[in-house]
Amino acid sequence: MGVIKQNDTPFYYYNMDILQSTLDEISRHIEGYPYIVHYAVKANGNPLILKEIARHNIGVDLVSGGEIEAAIEAGFDPRRMTFSGVGKTDWEIRTGLSHGIGCFNVESVPELDVINEIAHEMDTVANIAIRVNPDIDAHTHKYITTGTADNKFGISIASLDQVIAHATELPHIHLLGLHFHIGSQITSMQPYQMLCDTINALSNKFERQGIHFEMINVGGGLGIDYDHPDEHPLPDFKTYFDTFKQGLHLMPGQTLHFELGRSIVGACGSLISRVVFVKESRNKKFIILDAGMTDLIRPALYGAHHKIDNLTARNDGHCEIQTYDVVGPVCESSDTFAINYQLPTTHRGDLIAIRSAGAYGESMASCYNMRRLPGSVFFSSKQPILDTL
Repeated sequence: MGVIKQNDTPFYYYNMDILQSTLDEISRHIEGYPYIVHYAVKANGNPLILKEIARHNIGVDLVSGGEIEAAIEAGFDPRRMTFSGVGKTDWEIRTGLSHGIGCFNVESVPELDVINEIAHEMDTVANIAIRVNPDIDAHTHKYITTGTADNKFGISIASLDQVIAHATELPHIHLLGLHFHIGSQITSMQPYQMLCDTINALSNKFERQGIHFEMINVGGGLGIDYDHPDEHPLPDFKTYFDTFKQGLHLMPGQTLHFELGRSIVGACGSLISRVVFVKESRNKKFIILDAGMTDLIRPALYGAHHKIDNLTARNDGHCEIQTYDVVGPVCESSDTFAINYQLPTTHRGDLIAIRSAGAYGESMASCYNMRRLPGSVFFSSKQPILDTL
């Protein structure tokens, strides 16, 4: 609590013990298998977070040239970098090629042709995987569903034969394999089981045609428990990886790649804020924080739920519980973290923790209303304050 009290609010608070445990758990479940995990930098690109993950021999999944540069700076191996995204610009492609990144996840025929042209100009060969849209509904929020026919991502299965034939004819393209990603915050294994069935059918089909893929990339999307972060600080990695161990039949020599983001960093972070005012209207009580949607946009953008704790309220069981709307100071009605949320009686100056904000909190922060970006505090039991940014 002392570390929290001495810092100006709002700020992001990262428990590096949880991050360490998460990375160790992933390593334990993939040991002995031809699996490579890539961290999706878009979830959180904080430099100290990246450096900690890089120390664990994990690759990265990137969606911009800026992320490529940040990953290089953090010490990730370029050979374990994948570059995704539907709108890669020429300078981003050149940046990836100049660093010798492991694979471009290609989303369209025009992109494939442009990568080939730029690789020709640079006198090199680009490793690519074709991103397939498997038309699988992951049953998550419509803004983070990526694998249905209505989404902008990937190439349809109906077009796959033609695209693969085209890729194999391009002199500066090396086709490594197939890439899939069906969505985010997925907590049911059924969509992944369906994905395994789709991949098995495609792999068998192309093997019969004499086309062998060196790798299969199943993307990421594994969800976390936003309701009970203390009871479940780590996702169910065992069930997740077992789904692919049991359901996906790799060909001899194939590697299986994962692109996990939220499930690696989501639970380790909280947004710490201070109560500015407690306001009462005829029908409502509002807790007004100094943190807003500029610091954590998920509730405003997705209607997402985060557990909220009052860190300074009495916790001896005798504190009265009241119902509040928890809101921020931004001049938007959508600047709301929770509606009709039960908390101990709260007062001006109390410290509030919005939990499970390690993913898509800091990385999506903005300066709307000309607000300052929050700083970051890092805690470890081995070294109580690692650093502050």
